[in-house]
Amino acid sequence: MISRYERKEISNIWTEKNKFQTYLEVELAILKSLEGTRVPKGTSDAIKESAKINVERILEIEKETKHDIIAFCSSITENLEPEIGKFFHFGVTSSDIIDSSLTLQIKQSLEQILPEFKKLLSSLLKRAEESKEIPTIGRSHGMFAEPMSFGQKLLGHYSEFCRRYQELNDYYQNDLRVQFSGAVGNYTILTPELEAIAAKELGILPEEHSTQVIPRDRIAKLISIISLTGSAIERIAVEIRHLHRSDVGEVFEGFAKGQKGSSTMPHKKNPISGENLTGMARMLRSHLSVALDNIVLWHERDISHSSTERMYLPDSFGILLYSLKRLNSTVENLVINEEAITNRVYENCTYLSSYYLHHLIENTNFKRDELYTLVQQASFQASKTQSAEIFHKSLQSLLSEKGEKLELPIPTRDEIKNIFLKSTNKVFERVRKSYPQG
Repeated sequence: MISRYERKEISNIWTEKNKFQTYLEVELAILKSLEGTRVPKGTSDAIKESAKINVERILEIEKETKHDIIAFCSSITENLEPEIGKFFHFGVTSSDIIDSSLTLQIKQSLEQILPEFKKLLSSLLKRAEESKEIPTIGRSHGMFAEPMSFGQKLLGHYSEFCRRYQELNDYYQNDLRVQFSGAVGNYTILTPELEAIAAKELGILPEEHSTQVIPRDRIAKLISIISLTGSAIERIAVEIRHLHRSDVGEVFEGFAKGQKGSSTMPHKKNPISGENLTGMARMLRSHLSVALDNIVLWHERDISHSSTERMYLPDSFGILLYSLKRLNSTVENLVINEEAITNRVYENCTYLSSYYLHHLIENTNFKRDELYTLVQQASFQASKTQSAEIFHKSLQSLLSEKGEKLELPIPTRDEIKNIFLKSTNKVFERVRKSYPQG
């Protein structure tokens, strides 16, 4: 992770020092399970008391051995008495340590991310509640469609992020695994019973079936959830960017004192957070193809996955935490231009909706297709000048030509809310019931 976007809470987890610290934690757990059977009691405590993580020494040894686990083990055992040190790394293979350690780092990362995720959920729900009585023009294909609740627009994003939070939290609770099955997963030295004891010592379930490595579909599942979260981030970022445009002006990102929008145009207040988050989302999704490719290893294992995981996993967690924090700040500080939003509705909604079509269906004897055509003609005529008055005159004239004398209602502002926002509270109630974690 480059320093511009780095989150120390994540990058510290993925340092060489912390990685080797988790190696040691894993090694001690398996020793603990062996004590009293194949290893003398007290061995793990004796090693824990004497063992020191020396990254420089490990890297120095690795230059000769070309093997990071051997270098790690040698750096520990060279400072132990031989009768104790000989039991270090007993019965396990490198992947037992590497993969179980990787799980611990993933767990530590999720413990940083999940609380920030919940903060975003709270902010989204709060802003949705605040703005649920604001009527806005909903859009489809980028075009005016029908009035709706602005808060309901935000509520849709809240619901999507709730689904991603549930999936990520479920992964944290149920999908983390460690393994101590030895070479090719056949338990030559260790046993499934000993593996279960060591796993319990680490507070994580053992992998049901490992092939010297923990199956990489588990990590691919995690990255797919993160990728979907990236798409959720980009979807709300793009919505903010569209509504922020000069010709729309319905929302604005918060603008800090002293902030500048352009090096040459002082008037600019650009949606830089939304654009930044769009880029972050693209990076998050880019990791998924690598994670999927890593599932396909040769036979019981190879290390084609190893180099990529060293690079993309720290970045994936770092980008996700950065993005959640930045999006939360963007949502909290979002300026909702209620006047511009509601004026657009009150000026246009009398002809930009399905309201009149259904009013005529209920109150005339014309066929639906015929009424559709009449309303369409009147709407297209009115859209040239964006005039509700032109719409009413055109539709009234078209109806008169058909011999229909019908008074067309023009909704007041309160009636507009009653017509188009009448189910908003019920939708909010349903969402709160489905996703109580916000």
